[in-house]
Amino acid sequence: MGQYRKLWWTLIGILAVTFALLGYVGTEVYRKAPPIPGQVVTENNQLLMTRDSILDGQTAWQSVGGMQLGSIWGHGAYQAPDWTADWLHRELNAWLDLAAGDEYGVDYADLDGRRQNALQYELKTAYRTNTYHADTDTLVISERRAQAIAQTADYYSRLFSDAPELQGTRENYAMKENTLPDRERREQMAQFFFWTAWAAATERYADGATYTNNWPHEPLIDNKPTAENIVWSIASVVLLIAGVGLLVWGWAFLRREDEEELPAPAEDPITTFALTPSQKALGKYLFVVVALFTAQVFLGGFTAHYTVEGQSFYGINVSEWFPYSLVRTWHIQAALFWIATGFLAAGLFLAPVINGGRDPKFQKLGVDILFWALIVVVVGSFAGNFLAIAQIMPAEWNFWLGHQGYEYVDLGRLWQIGKFLGVAFWLVLMLRGIGPALRQPGDKNLLALLTASVIAIGLFYGAGLAYGERTHISVMEYWRWWVVHLWVEGFFEVFATAALAFIFCSMGLVSRTMATAASLASASLFMLGGVPGTFHHLYFSGTTTPVMAVGATFSALEVVPLVVLGYEAWENWRLKHAAPWMQNIKWPLLFFVGVAFWNMLGAGVLGFMINPPISLYYVQGLNTTATHAHAALFGVYGLLALGFTLLVLRYIRPQLVFNDKLMSIGFWWLNIGLAMMLFTSLLPVGVIQFLASASEGMWYARSEAFLQSDLLHNLRWVRTIGDVVFIVGALAVCWQVVKGLFFPDASEPVGAESGAQTYALAYAESDQAAKSENVDSACCGNCGGNHQAKHNL
Repeated sequence: MGQYRKLWWTLIGILAVTFALLGYVGTEVYRKAPPIPGQVVTENNQLLMTRDSILDGQTAWQSVGGMQLGSIWGHGAYQAPDWTADWLHRELNAWLDLAAGDEYGVDYADLDGRRQNALQYELKTAYRTNTYHADTDTLVISERRAQAIAQTADYYSRLFSDAPELQGTRENYAMKENTLPDRERREQMAQFFFWTAWAAATERYADGATYTNNWPHEPLIDNKPTAENIVWSIASVVLLIAGVGLLVWGWAFLRREDEEELPAPAEDPITTFALTPSQKALGKYLFVVVALFTAQVFLGGFTAHYTVEGQSFYGINVSEWFPYSLVRTWHIQAALFWIATGFLAAGLFLAPVINGGRDPKFQKLGVDILFWALIVVVVGSFAGNFLAIAQIMPAEWNFWLGHQGYEYVDLGRLWQIGKFLGVAFWLVLMLRGIGPALRQPGDKNLLALLTASVIAIGLFYGAGLAYGERTHISVMEYWRWWVVHLWVEGFFEVFATAALAFIFCSMGLVSRTMATAASLASASLFMLGGVPGTFHHLYFSGTTTPVMAVGATFSALEVVPLVVLGYEAWENWRLKHAAPWMQNIKWPLLFFVGVAFWNMLGAGVLGFMINPPISLYYVQGLNTTATHAHAALFGVYGLLALGFTLLVLRYIRPQLVFNDKLMSIGFWWLNIGLAMMLFTSLLPVGVIQFLASASEGMWYARSEAFLQSDLLHNLRWVRTIGDVVFIVGALAVCWQVVKGLFFPDASEPVGAESGAQTYALAYAESDQAAKSENVDSACCGNCGGNHQAKHNL
């Protein structure tokens, strides 16, 4: 560890404490998850449903797209209702009408205010009182509630069929006709919806909060934010201010004086390595990145259009084969695939560089095998999604080959296992290149951090395999967010930081000491908020107060490291003036600057906008969430993957000269288009929905009547303008990559002619400097001082 001992122990300590917290509080999720009753019976002992039939309903819901068609407990898509909030409100109104008819002989709406208030008091008492008996594993409900359940279930059975009287509703919800053809499975799905609403309305303990911490907002039964919700929301804001203040204070007073800028090498040291066979084989990875990116962009426009024409695309009825739930699934899965491929390609490019410019034995074969495995998983998962949602695939195959139903991990379990094995195989390929370098003498701290992030990426995707088809949804959500939040927002951040530091260090533009210290400090900041911050997704997923406390506290700290990312990006951007050859990578650098901007705005500002419990209570499941998701997923990880793609492209095609006009259109139109999408459509719709949710209830903010109002309908049409701008930018970037791969401009060869001798000279100079205790080496240390290896390239 040497001079970085304190930084390493800080990172190790943070990881130990935060993962212990994540695991310990995670046991609360298992122990305190809302019970799924062994049987649900009436007061007259009539059996209505069982645990098995409720879980059968969960699998039926998964088969139609699950979270890609409406949402459960606020997690999922935004066009159809949140089925929990919608079921609960419909059942409550059915109960009130039944009670008014029984007691007064009229409909509830015809009663005066005094009698309505009296019935609402009875309603609240009936629904919030917990009648689950743990000793017999039985939930007992009143005869009147059983009638209300039957009425609500009948509506849902007709909605998910092709009943003509609800065709207009299906269109407004972007549902295809006969979404779930099997009547028995529709009835089972209704039972699952009932159970989620029961958990949202029933107090965990007498005179306490419901199993979902009083979510959703439902005035009829006094579902409103808990005291703990308000307390921890205030605490999160205070911690955010304190965290930012301490960071600024430390930056101003505790940091050392800036080191003298290093003289840039005369040539780009990375170009002095002869391209290895495995690096030459990466072109097909880059092509897949832009091919999937192009597909994802057009699928996004297709999905957005369904919000204004629920079953048609400019008058053409395409929902029969390509419904909203399917294209939204493909849109999200394509994004995850191309972004991950961009990261994998960057790692595979670095592996030979780390290994002294040489491929380990059979490295190219491994790169080729990984590529075709990726193609199989992409094609197989997309085909499985189609067959599942079209209800062609047998129900018993759905989870394994079709659609898991859970947002961001929609692919069938077999394809998920294939993806995990692919990422693990990538880890092996990376370690084969990193291992020999780690065994060389010299400073290996930066390389060790990069190695640790690679191992984490390779293994932590496996958390998505910790649940099964019939796992309790609260437990499933816990593990799903390990993948969506911890794997992506945590370890990919550390990998990106360490990889960029390693690249700039290898270029001789920043010193090894500065790159290592900055990377270790950044990793500590990311992990401090990122690991326990996973819980901010689980406030209302059947969890208890400790989950809310930990999630609110640490998710506020997630914003803190984003404050300095902009400065770091600007420093990186300034490096383009360090040497003439830096102009060759100015466009990848500009994409990295864009990443810092969207990290601050999309992940930071728009993320914290919805993270405090009091905020999320009203906006979970609204377009405010989609605003943050688009800004963070594409603005941060998308631009980062594109930056890596362009950087790798530049080096595997040494003669390439980026077309400034094409790249300018690509970069600026992407960013402007994204901003237009967010601030002319998604965010305004989300804010208006927030007002509706706070005043009337979650059910209303996601209701057919509200979403189809003229104002919201027009705002969704306005998004088309931003979509078109974004698509133009995407096509420009993708064409540049395709052009660079297949039609590189050979008129201006850049940097390749100097060969290994230039690097050897640059290395010898830095090695001489390293002999002085007071002068730091610009070398990244990957060669371990093995000079002869450099001369033998």
